[in-house]
Amino acid sequence: MKPGPLRAVDVPDPGGSAEPPRCAPLPTRVGVTSPGPDEPLAVVAAGPAGAGRRQVLAALLGLEPGMLAVPAGSCLLVNHARVPTRAAYVPGYRQPHSYGADPLAAGPALARPPRRVELSVPDPLLRHFAVLDTPDTGSLGVAGGRVLLDAVGRAGALLFVISADQAFTAAELHLLAEVAHAGVTVFFAVTPGTAGWATLSDGATTTEDAGASVPPVARTGGSGRRPVDPVEVSLAAHRAALLAAVPSLAGARWYPAGQADHAALRRALVGWAADEGLRRASAQPPVLPGEHGRVSVVPGLDPGDLGDRLDRQIRSCAQRIRQHLALELANIHLRVVQEIVFGVGPAGLPQLLDREMEALSLLATAQCDQAARAILDEAAARVFGAPLAAGVRRRIANAVRWGLADHPAGRELDRVLLVTSTAGVAGLSGAGAIDALAGFPGAERVEVLPPVGVALSGGCWQHWRGPGNDDPNGARSWAQRALREVELELSSEVSRRFEVIRLSLGAVLTDAVDHGILLA
Repeated sequence: MKPGPLRAVDVPDPGGSAEPPRCAPLPTRVGVTSPGPDEPLAVVAAGPAGAGRRQVLAALLGLEPGMLAVPAGSCLLVNHARVPTRAAYVPGYRQPHSYGADPLAAGPALARPPRRVELSVPDPLLRHFAVLDTPDTGSLGVAGGRVLLDAVGRAGALLFVISADQAFTAAELHLLAEVAHAGVTVFFAVTPGTAGWATLSDGATTTEDAGASVPPVARTGGSGRRPVDPVEVSLAAHRAALLAAVPSLAGARWYPAGQADHAALRRALVGWAADEGLRRASAQPPVLPGEHGRVSVVPGLDPGDLGDRLDRQIRSCAQRIRQHLALELANIHLRVVQEIVFGVGPAGLPQLLDREMEALSLLATAQCDQAARAILDEAAARVFGAPLAAGVRRRIANAVRWGLADHPAGRELDRVLLVTSTAGVAGLSGAGAIDALAGFPGAERVEVLPPVGVALSGGCWQHWRGPGNDDPNGARSWAQRALREVELELSSEVSRRFEVIRLSLGAVLTDAVDHGILLA
C-alpha cells in the first residue's frame, strides 16, 4: 500500500463503488396532512367537554342530540343517505354492527368501544360535506391529538366549539397552532356558559392549564353609550385570547351558537365546501400525463446493477422504518407508564393504549407509503428516465400492487394486529378488518401497500376493565410485554412488506428491460 494523505470523510473514493442508495426522509410523527383530490369533504368538530358540541351539531343537522351519542372515545361520522342507518365499526370484526338510527335504539353489546360510529341521515346539508365529531380535547392526550390532526388535514375544515365560560388550554392552543400552520380552514362556535354569556366577573381574568387568558367581560355600558352586547363581547374576548397565542388564526370566522338559528354558520360551511370541492377537483387532471402511450427504456441499462441497487435500497428503508417504530414504541411505553402511575391508572389503560396504537398505525402507514414511493420513483427513473410522468408512475404502481399477491410473502398484507389480554398479538386479515380501524375513512388508496393496523382486542379491553385488575405494577409489566410483542410483529411485517415490493417491482422493471418498453 502506498503511503499518502488520508481522504476526508465526505470525499468519495475514486476507485471504489458509487455511494450506496439511501432511504428517503421519513415522517417522524403524525400531523396535519394535505388532502388528496379524491378525499371526501368533511368538517371535523372538536372542543372541550361541557361546551355543548353535540347540541350545536344537532341544531346544524336538524337532529335530536341523543342521536349523536356514541361511546366515550369513539368518533361519530355523519353522512348523507336517503334511508337513516347507523353502524358501529369495531376492531377485531370484519363487518360493522348495524342498529337503529332513532334516538331510542339501543346499540349493540360490544366487548370494546368502536373506533367510529357511522350515522346516515337525509339532511340536505350533508350533501355538501360529512361531519366528523371527535372525542373531547381534554381526553385526547398526545396520541389522540395526532390522530385528530390527521383527520382534520384530510377533511379540510375544523369546527371548534367552546363555551363562553371556558378558556383555551395549552394543549388546545398547540393543536390549533398546528392546524393554522397547515392552512386548514377553521371555524369557531361559542356557546353560552352555565350562567349565560356574561359569565366572567368584572376585572377578572381566567386561565386554564397554562393556556390562553380570557379578558374580562364588561356587563353594562357607560352612561350615554349603547349597551354592551354580551354575545359580541364573549366572542371578542375569546378571539383576543386565541390570537395572543396563535396570531395566524386571525382569518378564522367566529359564530355565536346560543341561538336556535344557525343559518350564518350553515352558509359559511356550505360556502367553504363549494370552494374546497372546486379546488380539489382542479388539483388533478382527469387523465394524467403518460397514463397512455409507449414508454421506452433508457438504452445501455445493466439489469444486474439495477437489481443490486434496488435490493440495497429496500434493505436500507426497511431497517430505517424498523428503527423509527422502535423509538416510537419506546416513547409510547414512557407515556403509558406515566399515565398508569400518575394518570388514568390500570382502568384507563385500554383506551389509552388503543389510542396510542391508532396513532402508531398512522405513523407506520405514512412511513411505509413514503419509502415505497421513493423506491419506486428512483428505480423507475433509472429505467425510464427522469422526470417520471405522473401517469407512468401510476401505471407502475398499479402493476406492482397487482403483483404483490403473486408471491407467497405477499398474501394477507391487509392484516390487523390485535393486542390480546395475555400481552400477545393476534392477526385478522381482510379489507373489512382494516376498515374497522379507521376513525375517519378516506378515499380509496392508490398506494402500493395496504395500511398498517394495530388495535386492542375486546378481550384485552374487558380484562383491564375488570374489578380485580387494578394493580399498577401488574399493568406496567403487562404494557411492557405487550409493546415488545407489537414491536416484534411490526418489525416482521415491515420486512415482509418491503421484501414483497422488491420482488414485485423487480419483476415489473425486469420485464420492461427485457422488452425495451413498459408492459404495464
